Amino acid sequence: MTSLARTFCLLLTGAGLLFAASASAQNTTATPTPAATATGPYKVINSDKVGGAGNWDYIYADSAGRRLYIPRGDRVDVYDLDADLKPLGTISNTTGVHGAAVDPASGHGFCSSNPVVMWDTKTLATIKTIPVQGGPDGIFFEPATECVYILSHRAPNVIVLDAKDGSIVGTIDLGGSPEQGASDGQGHAYIDLEDKDAVAVVDTKTLKLTGTYDISSKGGGPGGLALDAKNRVIFSFCHDPQTVVILNADTGNIITALPIGNGVDAAEFNPNTLEAFSSQGDATLTVIKESSPTSFAVEQTVTTKSGARTSTIDTKSGQVYLVTADRAPATPPPAPAVAPATAAAPTATPASNSTATAAVPAANTTASATPASNTTAAAAAPATTAPAAPGNRGGRRGGRNQMVPNSFTIIVVGK
Repeated sequence: MTSLARTFCLLLTGAGLLFAASASAQNTTATPTPAATATGPYKVINSDKVGGAGNWDYIYADSAGRRLYIPRGDRVDVYDLDADLKPLGTISNTTGVHGAAVDPASGHGFCSSNPVVMWDTKTLATIKTIPVQGGPDGIFFEPATECVYILSHRAPNVIVLDAKDGSIVGTIDLGGSPEQGASDGQGHAYIDLEDKDAVAVVDTKTLKLTGTYDISSKGGGPGGLALDAKNRVIFSFCHDPQTVVILNADTGNIITALPIGNGVDAAEFNPNTLEAFSSQGDATLTVIKESSPTSFAVEQTVTTKSGARTSTIDTKSGQVYLVTADRAPATPPPAPAVAPATAAAPTATPASNSTATAAVPAANTTASATPASNTTAAAAAPATTAPAAPGNRGGRRGGRNQMVPNSFTIIVVGK
């Protein structure tokens, strides 16, 4: 083959490869990420800067009583769900409060503080206070037994109160740190165990732990839980990796896992629309659509506001409520001290040591000197850091800077 012919063949081959690559690129479908699903039916429809001092954790929408409860450290602020979040009053003396729950049958409200405060949901008047053990954190209502479950990271992990009179019914050891729970109203409660990468199953009649569903193969550090009680589906929203692990409530079998945002701290399910929601501190609200008990997809990722990590749903309106506040810039750490420069080794022995030095053989003098290579290695060796204690999830949540005064905001997401 002549040189000209070989050149022509090479040109034809290159053109064919370029055509094939172009066709392949056109036929490739990218896997969508949560950020790629920003369009959808939900959007922020209201943002109300209510201000006030005090940090927050969980919030609770009483869909039957039409009230929104927002714990703020030493009190619970109450707002009207039907009147543009008009303030209705405050439940005071709620030391270290984290969350709230309501029994619609008795009209009694409770908050996870110590002591627990029980109030009349119509008048907001305190009925009684209930000293409890542990460190109250999460809280939810269990309708089958008409009890309130108060969760604690330390023993006892669950304190169960009779919602009718506020008496302590019992406690439950879960063998791990609970975050969020939900009841199916049929004798079972399901509770995230953040430090065990698992979901605990509780018999609400006997108050016994009956099983633990391991989700570690798909997610870790669950920080939010939602439940489709009718179709027997658990949604466990995790920190690391950032996924929602979806599993069968009766068997614990994992159905699938889907991506969510960063910094989840609460979740809820709307049985009317078959949608699960999770709020993340990275300014995202993830919406998971359940097409069937075995088919799920990320329907939308709604942009909210940084720090809006907890949420609640009003199932009557279908609106999701979130809270956040502006944070002051982080104070930069002090600059590390600069070590003084190392003085160069003297080339001559000081006169005062000349006699002693003369008695040392030259070979020994050379051996006693630290080799330059060893000096370099010692200086480069990093300081030893003690390993984190087992179950430490601090890195999954991160710290929070000081809140900017009067910046506390309620965000409403709806259609």
